[in-house]
Amino acid sequence: MRIKLIGIVLLTITYLGCKQQDNHEESEHAEHDHEHAEHEHEEEHEDEKLFYTEYDNNYELFVETDPFIVDEDAVITAFVTVLPDFKPLENAKIRVSIIVDGENVAETGELFIEHGILSFNLQPLSGGNGSIKFEIETSKNKSEIVLQDIEVYSEHEEAHEALEHHEHHEVNTCTFTKSQSWKIDFATEHPTNEAFGKIIKTMARVESARGEESVVIAKTSGIILFSNNEFVEGVKVEKGQKLLSISSNELSENNLSVKLAEAKSNYETSKINFERESALVKDKIISEHEFLDAKNQYETAKAIYENLIENFNESGQNVDGTITGYVKNIYVENGQYVEAGQALISISQNKNLLLTVQVQQKYAALLPSIVSANIKSPDNEKIYSFDQLNGKILSFGKSTTENSYMIPVSLQIENKKGFTPGTFVEVYLKTVTNSNALTLPNTSFMEEQGVYYVFVQDNPELFEKREVKIGNTDGIRTEVIQGISAEERIVTEGATQIKLAQATGALDPHSGHVH
Repeated sequence: MRIKLIGIVLLTITYLGCKQQDNHEESEHAEHDHEHAEHEHEEEHEDEKLFYTEYDNNYELFVETDPFIVDEDAVITAFVTVLPDFKPLENAKIRVSIIVDGENVAETGELFIEHGILSFNLQPLSGGNGSIKFEIETSKNKSEIVLQDIEVYSEHEEAHEALEHHEHHEVNTCTFTKSQSWKIDFATEHPTNEAFGKIIKTMARVESARGEESVVIAKTSGIILFSNNEFVEGVKVEKGQKLLSISSNELSENNLSVKLAEAKSNYETSKINFERESALVKDKIISEHEFLDAKNQYETAKAIYENLIENFNESGQNVDGTITGYVKNIYVENGQYVEAGQALISISQNKNLLLTVQVQQKYAALLPSIVSANIKSPDNEKIYSFDQLNGKILSFGKSTTENSYMIPVSLQIENKKGFTPGTFVEVYLKTVTNSNALTLPNTSFMEEQGVYYVFVQDNPELFEKREVKIGNTDGIRTEVIQGISAEERIVTEGATQIKLAQATGALDPHSGHVH
């Protein structure tokens, strides 16, 4: 009986001992978990970064930094982008300082930046609200960029508490690093608040401007002889260049060789007579009237002969270029007989062009308010403004024509971008207005199933995809009715690449920065 009791007691003691050991192990695990949680919490704060962005006329400055704490090193990474190309800054000297209450509390020496990225440490000596000054010097210029509202904290807890209230933008955002944007055509800008009236989109026929084209005609009858086999439409010609000739040797009538010989004979005879009578009139052997008659005959014969020599030879007429330009049309063929006065070729300078725009009748009331236009080139699909083409409005029709129900509008542009006479181009006629609108370049917009959106910059490496409602477009810029404000910076070049980065999921917006 006693043995059994002892056994029970022993068992009980053993059981209690195991329970106490389990409680001890649980206590150790709980303490370890607490320490691990604290360590993770500290690491989380250590990974927290602050971001600052500032622009001046030359640069975009994007700074990623640890919180600033007195007597502790803050690791700072600065990305300097050259404007307006949005390419990394190369070969520059930079000096950075933290200023609190008007005094430098931390300063670097002279740093050297390549490929747009600069990493360094700063240890502020005192706390408070201040600024960071970046002094940038290149071989071409010096710039000073200041980041305002920089807080230098006295201790860790104060910094961590401030970080917890730091605003995070993670809704519908996409990371696109500076290293990525530097490799493509990329740009951002604020929306422009500008006058933006109604736009008339239509077509126009391109023609050579009046006075920019010359038609060469035959001055004599004869047979056409081309100067070479490369004389074709579109070839460039110079003023005075021989283009073709007209031969009349084969003709029994109007033979130029006979005319030229006759003119030469008359010229030489009248010249001898004039010189002889010039001497006689001095000695009063002949009258003044006889002398003037001889002079008149000489000058007439001389003019006829020189005209034939200049424009013709013994075989016919040399047809030269009247202006420098391009052969637009050739109206004759080699070996063809032509009459004097017949059109042979037309030469166009193509310096200025006339655009005849056809406008629907419903826009008749807007025609007097047309002030400018944008023209789309059919060759490269680019759209050019009136400013780029030195364009001007010549006139607009007051009625329709007999063969069309459209109203004509005449524009003139300089042919700087390779427009071709005879072709058709798209035209956006711009009207004057008293109302303003926010506008963005057309390259800013992405479209999905009829819905338009843009990428709004949160910082130069983080972009929010945002839906917008658009209005009129002039082919270059589009009116934004709803979705953005004038203070926000929008991606205007490179939106497609950001869209692809977001779609592929190659970069996680919460995974930090990849450089």
